Amino acid sequence: MVGQGNRYIEVYDLLYAHFGSQDWWPAETPFEVMVGAVLTQNTNWINVTKAIHNLRREGLLSYLQLLQLPIDHLAEYIRPSGYYNLKAGRLHNLLDMINSQYGGDLDQFLEDDVASARENLLSVKGIGPETADSILLYACGHPVFVIDTYTHRVFSRHNLVEEETDYHTMQALFMDHLPVDVQLYNEFHALIVLVAKQFCKKTKPLCDQCPLQGVNL
Repeated sequence: MVGQGNRYIEVYDLLYAHFGSQDWWPAETPFEVMVGAVLTQNTNWINVTKAIHNLRREGLLSYLQLLQLPIDHLAEYIRPSGYYNLKAGRLHNLLDMINSQYGGDLDQFLEDDVASARENLLSVKGIGPETADSILLYACGHPVFVIDTYTHRVFSRHNLVEEETDYHTMQALFMDHLPVDVQLYNEFHALIVLVAKQFCKKTKPLCDQCPLQGVNL
């Protein structure tokens, strides 16, 4: 247990030494993080940035403004993010949950305990574990480790998890073997995404150039 935990920390240290701090999530407010977490589903961050820019330009990056915005209008603003009609519906589902569960008080949601907030997020149609945990970590500041396809790819290729490991099992492994630290979880997830995009690619990985090459994991 201790040895495996040290290997997780070793991976973090190597990635941090190579890439440095990522200062993730790139957003001006917790609400912007929440919007971005929904928009980033099945697309890349460049497209999300364009959609966020559209909303910011129109002064719509607030809970009340988006709640009052018709779904079809919202869809047009977030068109660059792809699946824009679907995502507009999901965003409104999220806003409606805050309205019904927290009386429309965004701060009350952000300050809710992690178990209650996670349960409420997962009750929203279109919000799965990865999106919910991204909101909990990056918007609410809860120590919840986010698992995504990049995490699974990097750690299964280095034999730290089985290839068929599910989301919750993999999340438990990280949280069992790392200190409970929001900043650590924040940086580690961002670094994993970066190494996966630049080196540990889905096809034709650049293993000989990767900062994790030669590490006996």
